[in-house]
Amino acid sequence: MFKKILIANRGEIACRVIATARKMGIATVAVYSEADKDARHVALADEAVLLGPAPSRESYLVADKIIAACKQTGAQALHPGYGFLSENEDFARRCEEEGIAFIGPKHYSIAAMGDKIASKKLANEAKVSTIPGHNEPILTPDEAVSIAQRIGYPVMIKASAGGGGKGLRVAFNDKECFEGFTSCRNEARNSFGDDRVFMEKFVEQPRHIEIQVLGDSQGNVVYLHERECSIQRRHQKVIEEAPSPFISEATRKAMGEQAVALAKAVKYQSAGTVEFVVGKDQDFYFLEMNTRLQVEHPVTECITGLDLVEQMIRVAAGEPLGFTQADIKRDGWAIECRINAEDPFRNFLPSTGRLVRYQPPEATMVQAEPSRFGVRVDTGVYEGGEIPMFYDSMIAKLIVHGKDRAEAIAKMREALNGFVIRGVSSNIPFQAALLAHPDFGTGNFNTGFIAQHYAGGFRAEDVPHDDPLFLVALAGFIRRKAREREAGISGQLPGHEVQIEHDYVAVVNLGAGQSERHALHISEFAGALGEALVKVGDRAYRIVSRSRLNDVRITGTVNGQPFTAQAERGTAKNPLAYRIQHGGRSMELTVLSPRAAELQALMPYKAPPDTSKLLLSPMPGLLVHLAAQVGQTVQAGERLAVIEAMKMENILSAVQDVTVAEILAKPGESLSVDQPILRFA
Repeated sequence: MFKKILIANRGEIACRVIATARKMGIATVAVYSEADKDARHVALADEAVLLGPAPSRESYLVADKIIAACKQTGAQALHPGYGFLSENEDFARRCEEEGIAFIGPKHYSIAAMGDKIASKKLANEAKVSTIPGHNEPILTPDEAVSIAQRIGYPVMIKASAGGGGKGLRVAFNDKECFEGFTSCRNEARNSFGDDRVFMEKFVEQPRHIEIQVLGDSQGNVVYLHERECSIQRRHQKVIEEAPSPFISEATRKAMGEQAVALAKAVKYQSAGTVEFVVGKDQDFYFLEMNTRLQVEHPVTECITGLDLVEQMIRVAAGEPLGFTQADIKRDGWAIECRINAEDPFRNFLPSTGRLVRYQPPEATMVQAEPSRFGVRVDTGVYEGGEIPMFYDSMIAKLIVHGKDRAEAIAKMREALNGFVIRGVSSNIPFQAALLAHPDFGTGNFNTGFIAQHYAGGFRAEDVPHDDPLFLVALAGFIRRKAREREAGISGQLPGHEVQIEHDYVAVVNLGAGQSERHALHISEFAGALGEALVKVGDRAYRIVSRSRLNDVRITGTVNGQPFTAQAERGTAKNPLAYRIQHGGRSMELTVLSPRAAELQALMPYKAPPDTSKLLLSPMPGLLVHLAAQVGQTVQAGERLAVIEAMKMENILSAVQDVTVAEILAKPGESLSVDQPILRFA
């Protein structure tokens, strides 16, 4: 067994590999860019080596620097994680030539299966059912449009070296194909250093189901059941689960056996994933093979009890698999939510900055014991750390394991309630809405689920809540508790002591100067026990909570049922307001005495400034292209600017016919959120 391994990656996956290596008694070496000098994976590793500047093409994608770090530290093996160089055939070969064990498949397997074009050809030769398409690299946008017309819309444009949703577009017409091809090539070149693009027919209403395989150097290959990955936004997975609620045992077995046959055909060693698109009749077609560890591997670990990182290390060290297909169990149900730094209420635009507060839910299941029922958090960040703009937007992976799907969903909803993130926006409200959607609960979904149900974007009112008045009651409970503490302060002016009220008015901010009011009556308050009866209109809530006033995460019971919520006092516009979050719903409200509520109603609403004549940057990022000039008339739908953030190109288009009056930012400039780019006449 290796004595020391280097992890050629960053973030949560680097921390994940370090956890298993530590369990196995193996020393670890981290590599990092200048932007990651204070990152969690650097602190966790036994040693760390600086690679270079923040951009990945100058650090994490430079093979020479990584191999030099192995030699410098005496690392005998290298784990590539996912992304970056994990599926780079030349890098795997270089490691082998330098005498460094690559903890992944051999270079020839990567060449055969990691390249999307080559893998599809091989699958065809092996008589594996594949989707119709054009398997040769496409060179120009015009050629792409011609091929798409021949295949028939809709088509999927894919980067040959792509992965993780990068370098992938779906086009429904010639215009989308022309523009999508260009963006695909640019993203592929920037993210993978390979701009080859191919095309295939887009199967509508498909399921995305993948099979985890594991092979050793003795020729043994097994499959570790499937993962349901159909809940996707822009081809990026949002929620994954294992097993799938859709396929039958017969389909599961057929898909698994086909995945194993494909892996054996290329003498596959290590962990890998064979991805399938599955139709409504459970017909399945080979999509591609990811010759690496997947982001969503924890759900497979939960239901099988196997540590996939450990298995990869053991295979790389030459050990045979310690089990056969018959030994692999399937226990319970696991769900993973990807917690990303993005604002779901601003069309999921990236959100970068400092994590002012970061308190994930308490883990009851650890990476070294993946088979235990409970909650697990895989993360590469910490409170006070930075979310940089140079890499992907993932903050953490939240994983739960239940006895069945219903229990897993309930655990995940409660865990999301207790996940505290401040300083950057996160997609937690969106995750909560997805989990509460009735079609998700019944398993009635496909890869178009999000596009279908949230076609107009995601809004606060899209988050269902069984009882929104509970949030009002909780704010009243916290306000009453604060008044109790204020009344106990010594040295108060005689005759002007804080009086404890029983009646309050909750003013809920609905936005745009609108509000709604609820009368509250709070009685039977027992401060020492943290208990009160709160009446909101004709609804009664007996709330019991020992949480302190300065705790963001509030736990307790309401009418005997346990709850976890988040509460903070003071917002940017109103220092007296409470922000209560529960079940994905966020409510801003002020709890006042009846007289104060009367006076507050007389205060005029101040409208925000008019920005309709400005093109504002919706995210922090790099302005890479400006398509308009002063005096130019731009029609609705035409491109105005392109902003690059977190390795993705974001196109800003005109929403109506406009004339450009002034250019306020230059290409190459780093933009902040809401920074003006153009002014219109």
